[in-house]
Amino acid sequence: MIDLSERLSEIKKMVDAGEYFTINRARQYGKTTLLAALAEYLKSDYKVISLDFQTISYGDFENEEKFVAAFSNEVLISEYDIPEDIRSGLSRMADGKERNVTLSVLFRTLLQWCRISEKPLVLIIDEVDTATNNQVFVDFLAQLRAYYLRRMQMPTFRSVILAGVYDVRNVKSKIRPEENHKTNSPWNIAAKFKIDMNFSVDDISGMLNEYEQDYQTGMDVVEIAEMIYSYTSGYPYLVSCLCKMIDEDIKGESKTAWCKQDVLTAVKMLLNDKNPLFESLIGKLNEYPGVKNLIYRLLFRGENIGYNPDDSGIDMAEMFGFIKVRNGNVYIANRIFETRLYNMFLMSTDEQEKDVYREGARLKNQFIHDGALDMWRILEKFVEYFDDRDEKFLEADGRRYFMLFLKPIINGTGNYYIEARTRNDEQTDMIIDYLGQQYIIEMKIWHGNAYNERGEKQLSDYLEYYHVDKGYMLSFNFNKNKKIGVKEVVLGEKLLIEAVV
Repeated sequence: MIDLSERLSEIKKMVDAGEYFTINRARQYGKTTLLAALAEYLKSDYKVISLDFQTISYGDFENEEKFVAAFSNEVLISEYDIPEDIRSGLSRMADGKERNVTLSVLFRTLLQWCRISEKPLVLIIDEVDTATNNQVFVDFLAQLRAYYLRRMQMPTFRSVILAGVYDVRNVKSKIRPEENHKTNSPWNIAAKFKIDMNFSVDDISGMLNEYEQDYQTGMDVVEIAEMIYSYTSGYPYLVSCLCKMIDEDIKGESKTAWCKQDVLTAVKMLLNDKNPLFESLIGKLNEYPGVKNLIYRLLFRGENIGYNPDDSGIDMAEMFGFIKVRNGNVYIANRIFETRLYNMFLMSTDEQEKDVYREGARLKNQFIHDGALDMWRILEKFVEYFDDRDEKFLEADGRRYFMLFLKPIINGTGNYYIEARTRNDEQTDMIIDYLGQQYIIEMKIWHGNAYNERGEKQLSDYLEYYHVDKGYMLSFNFNKNKKIGVKEVVLGEKLLIEAVV
């Protein structure tokens, strides 16, 4: 388990300040785990009412009376230490013995609890976005807002924390078209939640150090933590999955597990896993075409897309966890997502039926010798194939063609991902992991000899960073008099294999 104490301390500062706020993160981001730890962390200073709206059915939001009954019942189930008068009132509302019960009646009971409680009350609601397309929930928020604004005149909740994927301030995105008159303005009181829930290298190292004390595997904790982080960018579910797979599926009885190859094996297992997180991601792509188009542009066209919070596709992609924002630009959130998304696009039935994919599959045996990839031969055959066919490249899709050719060659054994630090409209560095070896390929559009020489120098520097002596360059040249082929270029101590299509 990651040590959450620092994050809990930061959240408690918000609670101490009397702030109402939302914790909005993508699926499987550790929200529920954090809320459970938070409730325990706060209980010495506060009376915490912790609810989960997943337990309230859709029909319970049909009207105020049903919602009040369901809400009261959840409070009674979740909390044991309730003053007798408050318990009696909630029980009558939960049993439906009182007719024409409204939200205002519920809040009078809750405010009475706030008034008589020895400790300030904190209300936590998980999975709150299951309710955000219901008018009764909007009215519930309005009541919270109204009493928040009057908190200096009367006792009310010290803090209210709502958690879910959808930000309740963006509730309109979930409301059906015929219900566009509904808004979520009552929650404009929410403070900004700025606490980073991603796991850092230090977080992962701390977890592995505890593990190492128990099992004494001899792992290089920092190296493994950095490697796990490099693939996950600290996405909590992915970090946990990789560690769980190494411990349960790879280590077994071995005392020598937790090496770099074990991480690569776990990455491959995770990418082939069918789990709720990946299913949710793919489902969102099909549900939101704007998000799917954005992801395609990032993956295959290498576009440098600036962050615009008013762009609905970017807003949705960020909310669902597809992308991260760095230096004003958007990038795929992590290498695991990137590879899984590449696989989704490239392994579709339509893509596998393309000639370029079939050609890669047909020639596969020519490219693998003694467990290593013959990258020269791969580039050579790729060049030959398209020259023989006299097929015109679409400038924006050149990368996709090469990846379609490469995919059946490494499928089932290796993976590839795009290095975000070098991604732009004209240059993309691909890194192939194949049986513990890394192959670095710069894919770029030809813009003359001077530009090509700069690209060679950049690739050489990048090879130095990765401690690799040989690299590969694939140039897409659209000039009529281009000279195609594959050649070697020696640059200092580095060997570059250059292919021009």
